[in-house]
Amino acid sequence: MAVQEQFVVDAKGKKIGVLLSMKRYQKLMEDLHDLALVAEWRAEKPVSLEEMKRRLENDGVT
Repeated sequence: MAVQEQFVVDAKGKKIGVLLSMKRYQKLMEDLHDLALVAEWRAEKPVSLEEMKRRLENDGVT
């Protein structure tokens, strides 16, 4: 049986926290990191194929 989330509630029954398995928590942190990277990349100006080839040649990659 898989461990599911468990909620922490206050005296009125309002959910105030959650307990997750370490595996689930790590997956959520990886997803959050990926989303942060995508947000950064969206702000970058696109580069043409020719420009990218030039940069790679200058860096000695090709």
